[in-house]
Amino acid sequence: MTIATIAALVAEEAEHHGNVALETVWYGLVAAAVFAALALVTASYRNVANRHSDKAEAYAKAHANDVQQAGHGH
Repeated sequence: MTIATIAALVAEEAEHHGNVALETVWYGLVAAAVFAALALVTASYRNVANRHSDKAEAYAKAHANDVQQAGHGH
């Protein structure tokens, strides 16, 4: 056998005729799972300000004199 014949046999053996889309589908599934988990974390912070609105109103009433009303061009 010559070197060219061995190289041809090695190249023929190394070829892979699989479905690349099916081999990489796991990357998409993992990414979708990560984004779904992040969406759940983001959704858990929904309406947080309204959960403590009574505390915010009580603080605003107690510290009404401490707040300076300064708008644009103060």
